Amino acid sequence: MQLAAIVISLVTFVIGTALAARAALYIYKVVRTGSADSTRFGQPAQRVATVAKEFLGHTRMNRWGVVGVAHWFVAVGFFSLILTLVNAFGQLFDAEFALPIIGHWLVWNVFVELIGTLTTLGIAVLIVIRLLSLPSRAGRKSRFAGSIAWQAFYVEYTILGIGICIMMLRGLEGALEGVTSYDPTYLISYPIVAAFEGTAHGTLVNLIYVFAMLKICISFAWAITIGINPSMGVAWHRFLGFFNIYFKREEDGGTALGALRPMTSSGAPIDFEDPADDAVFGVSQVEHFSWKGILDFSTCTECGRCQSQCPAWNTGKPLSPKLLIMSLREHAYAKAPYLLAGGGKDMEGEEQATSEQLKDVPAAALAEAERPLIGTAEEGGIIDPDVLWSCTTCGACVEQCPVDIEHIDHIVDMRRYQVMIESSFPTEAGTMLKNLENKGNPWGLATKARLDWVKELKKETGIEVPVIGEDIDPAEVEYLYWVGCAGALEDRAKKTTKAFAELLHTAGVKFAILGKEETCTGDSPRRLGNEFLFQMLGAQNVETLNAALEDAPTKRIVATCPHCFNTIANEYPQLGGHFEVIHHTQLLQHLIDEGKLLPVNPVEGLITYHDPCYLGRHNKVYTPPREIIGKVPGLRNEEMHRHKERGFCCGAGGARMWMEERIGKRINTERVDEALSLNPDIVSTACPFCLVMLSDSVNGKKNEGAAKEHLKVVDVAQLLLESVKSLPTAEAEPVEA
Repeated sequence: MQLAAIVISLVTFVIGTALAARAALYIYKVVRTGSADSTRFGQPAQRVATVAKEFLGHTRMNRWGVVGVAHWFVAVGFFSLILTLVNAFGQLFDAEFALPIIGHWLVWNVFVELIGTLTTLGIAVLIVIRLLSLPSRAGRKSRFAGSIAWQAFYVEYTILGIGICIMMLRGLEGALEGVTSYDPTYLISYPIVAAFEGTAHGTLVNLIYVFAMLKICISFAWAITIGINPSMGVAWHRFLGFFNIYFKREEDGGTALGALRPMTSSGAPIDFEDPADDAVFGVSQVEHFSWKGILDFSTCTECGRCQSQCPAWNTGKPLSPKLLIMSLREHAYAKAPYLLAGGGKDMEGEEQATSEQLKDVPAAALAEAERPLIGTAEEGGIIDPDVLWSCTTCGACVEQCPVDIEHIDHIVDMRRYQVMIESSFPTEAGTMLKNLENKGNPWGLATKARLDWVKELKKETGIEVPVIGEDIDPAEVEYLYWVGCAGALEDRAKKTTKAFAELLHTAGVKFAILGKEETCTGDSPRRLGNEFLFQMLGAQNVETLNAALEDAPTKRIVATCPHCFNTIANEYPQLGGHFEVIHHTQLLQHLIDEGKLLPVNPVEGLITYHDPCYLGRHNKVYTPPREIIGKVPGLRNEEMHRHKERGFCCGAGGARMWMEERIGKRINTERVDEALSLNPDIVSTACPFCLVMLSDSVNGKKNEGAAKEHLKVVDVAQLLLESVKSLPTAEAEPVEA
């Protein structure tokens, strides 16, 4: 028995180690096929701290309650119990073998007992959760829909088997030692010790050989399996995750949200005024992704947290962030032999490798290299165009991913090529782009129309809003109010603009606007993929803002649109524009705290607040709007099921505001249905895009008789103004939906 156990174990160990090492080297080579990216190496100490924090604290996983706790024990047990594998090798040669120094140390033995048991229980919990949420039962609602089921179950049952072997060996060790009464060394395994009491010495020895062999064989059979499946993310993520987190985009450990990365070619930002002749615009081939992108694809564990939170997937659209990443991973590894042999095509589609270089490349890899990255199933495409254009860039996928995959950056990179090189994008978005190029706003309205709301406000209230540099000196201005295209031109958003301006006037804040000098920040064209138009609009705005605020003591800007807020604060620094930017809800909360705004008039009703994605997830502003609502007398706030970090998109982000929804349920309808489940009197938000999308859906529900006629959709600024106004309630105009 001993000889058989030794031979089988050692053979399995050698094969498993060799194959796993070969696969690890192959993964490294595949990742290296991606393009250069030198931005991932700064602040190494901070990056190490981030890895330690995210792994030991399980900062993402623990948001999922019992799943996070169970996974923590599995992850910690996988690495911390490696010495039990060493011990098993020793037991093959001597059944009474114990690790030198710590083998008989009570602390080590109790640690093995506790972690071994909790790891086993943890994986059992995860198995049960997976079985309860099988796609065969839950369909698209299962976060495991589309995941490679056999790989996941194989990994889970491997860990379960190893855990059982650890505890069985502990029990057999105690029985072999002759333990006959409870001993802290066998804190949890004592019942197993007792079960083998009286068993013959030779039998116990042979059982130890058997279970030591089982533990080793299960472990290295797993190594063999992942060795012949280098794209098996559900297994490899436990190694690659550390690297993926270390090399994440933000050096300070933040998620890859807020700003988009500049458009690069061969790792360097593209100079749009004088691009290099060989510059690659966007991503049209998998090797155009950076090496970090390939590492992202390799690391995906197929857990489906991104999928479960995705507004597109939840409304019947073909986009699943998980399936997109999996498709790119499988394509990258299928194409890898061709790329590693030197294969590749230039922007004109001409093969760069010689026939000699490609002569040994498998036919399957050559065929994979011919597939278009973006294309329909009939075209053999990897990513369907409907998948690419369904994304709202809400950030839910990036926020939820436990291994820091940067989904939005990859999606926008693919969009950039489609828009800038192929001119292939939803036709209705073309109208928006043309209007921005010609008029500087998505609706194509005349520039002078940006001041219409100013005239309306003066007529309604007598308040005059000054234009900086014309009516007021920059040195006198506390805040430059960036109104934004929607705030200046869209009728529903203009109500927010006027309410905010009136509140600033009431609070005695010195503010001014740019008026006709303002133009679109470029948020929508950038997320659509038209980086050139963003650069053009952004450079113009940065120049305008720098000139307008040159003499201001602080370059301080306030914006009512989260998209403008995000672009000016987070993306204009890429263009040389460095400004202090806050959202209007942050300023209003500050003014309330200072006593400059006093909400006194009751606004009766049940209210629910919708988190705008670009205010919440992308910029972590959750508290100010809720505090404002909390200060308004009469309001009873109730949160929707999906709120704050798990808030559900309105459907307008990622330039979707300008594209028709033709597949599945409308995202704004899904969100309003969630709000209506609370039977509210008011749905509030803090974004003009959200205001428009939610209003449209609510009005549709009213027409169907599915919503109360008095239900209104308003910005928090409108609510605050209604409460701050000193007019008697009878004379005050009600807030309109």
